[in-house]
Amino acid sequence: MLRAILLFTGLSLASVGTALAVGSDDDTPPTPTQTTTECPEGAVWDVETATCVTIEETGLVTDPAALTRTVRELAYAGRHVDALALLARAPDQDDSMVLTYMGFSTRSLGDMAAGMAYYDRALAADPDNLLARAYMGMAYLITGQTDRAAAQLAEIRARDGAGRWPEEALAAAIAQGAASGYDY
Repeated sequence: MLRAILLFTGLSLASVGTALAVGSDDDTPPTPTQTTTECPEGAVWDVETATCVTIEETGLVTDPAALTRTVRELAYAGRHVDALALLARAPDQDDSMVLTYMGFSTRSLGDMAAGMAYYDRALAADPDNLLARAYMGMAYLITGQTDRAAAQLAEIRARDGAGRWPEEALAAAIAQGAASGYDY
């Protein structure tokens, strides 16, 4: 029963909106491209052919910056299954940001334990990954572990993160509390 409540709460909070979903130091929503305006689920825009192609066919995996932009756009649009499918094709599955984005989308789909495991791996690869720390802190809030969320906020600040998006977003979430409907 508790698991069902936590899953419902996590999904409800995730569906409130995604104004702060998957970012770095930027809370500006990603600019929609044909990937989210024209392509159906399971497909992304291919610049070379100017068509939608399946995620399995995309060449995005050869361009880490384009891959990151597309994953962020997909997550912002709530297409977490597609974001995960694209991330599964990333050449470096141990990259801290790939793991962070995997954690975010996995958690957003309701699997908190797996999302946390991705954040742990991301932080093992790069302890200064402020985004992973912010998302981990938000996950702690969802599960009622405010003390652990505060510890992540302290880590962000100790790692020169004061005034940056991860610090601001997590501080606001802590101030409002997980029950407030804060946009995760």
